[in-house]
Amino acid sequence: MKTRLILFLILGIDAALLVYVISTLSITYHGAYILFEDSSPLHYILNISLSLFGQNDYALRIPMILMHLASAVLLFVISKPYARYDKDRLWLVLIYVLLPGVNSAALLIDSAGLVMLLLFFYVCIYQLKPKYADLLLPFYLFVDSSFVWLFSGLFFYALNKKQNYKMVLNLVLLTLSLYLFGFDTHGSPRGHFLDTLGLYAAVFSPIVFVYLFYVLYRQYFSSKRDMIWYLSATALSLSLLLSFRQRIALESFAPYLMLALPLGMQMFYHSYRVRLKQFRRKYRLFFWVSFFLLVINAMAVLFNQHLYYFINDAKRHFAYKAHVAKELALALKNENIHCVDVVNSRRMQLRLRFYGIDYCKDILLLEDPVDGAKDVTVSYMNKQLSHYYVSKMHN
Repeated sequence: MKTRLILFLILGIDAALLVYVISTLSITYHGAYILFEDSSPLHYILNISLSLFGQNDYALRIPMILMHLASAVLLFVISKPYARYDKDRLWLVLIYVLLPGVNSAALLIDSAGLVMLLLFFYVCIYQLKPKYADLLLPFYLFVDSSFVWLFSGLFFYALNKKQNYKMVLNLVLLTLSLYLFGFDTHGSPRGHFLDTLGLYAAVFSPIVFVYLFYVLYRQYFSSKRDMIWYLSATALSLSLLLSFRQRIALESFAPYLMLALPLGMQMFYHSYRVRLKQFRRKYRLFFWVSFFLLVINAMAVLFNQHLYYFINDAKRHFAYKAHVAKELALALKNENIHCVDVVNSRRMQLRLRFYGIDYCKDILLLEDPVDGAKDVTVSYMNKQLSHYYVSKMHN
């Protein structure tokens, strides 16, 4: 009972902070594209929420937060075989909800949150009822292209375990996934290996990423490589291999590395507890430094607007693409403008659509000044973020 109470306390505080941040964010272009022009399962989930609760930021993001909380509960469940005590799993969940990439997936409209939830659900079912887990795989085939890495990891796992049926099943699903969604190989080959490492470090924080990489490397030489190891190691290896040629969509790979968190917890506590108390100091130092940095990263994500005070160029803010649109729409409505033609910016046009500013040819919205145009300024806490000009077509 005490363990469950602490778990729900952690998730309750996390949910309250995420709901607070909703009011400070605007819909991104990627989120607007999913909402208005995509045909993925996430598109239908979001539209159902909007039809029930109205077209607003809370109705838009609450499904993402609920998926995030459900993923945290599933992580608590699937980490049980790797933990000696329940408190170990509670620490794991706390670290999980503090990861920058996890917070971003809970707040931004992106498929990563749904992929993470379904991936954790598959592992949970596999641990509880292995025979039923494979029934989920054909369904996952049509959910998102990211599950091609699930089929790849399961193929190598079945190959190692000499499970011919599962090997053939996942090979077929892998082939079908590539056929349905394709694989982007356009453009000239360019190396993005260091960029990919930097993105992983940003998603997990540098210390956590390096540690998870070390855990997967160490277990490569172990005879105890389980399904979670194969899923995490396959996705990480393929992402780094592909990054030598092209820029990868990290949101397709990062959920699989999240699965390595229970393995990291298991290795850390095993190394910690086999030592006498006087030799545990460096492990405690490593843990608390990592935890402190995670808290700082989480606060930077949750209270990101305040960082504009310290940045001269607002567009260099890491969350700039999730700002401006809502405030711009409100400023236009205050001028009794309900439709515009955003010149040279289809992205902003689609974002404004969510906030009730439709497209029309009569009123132009420009970033460069013209004679007779009206100024529209977007500011956060007296810090100017963006400047636009509204002009009638005849001007």
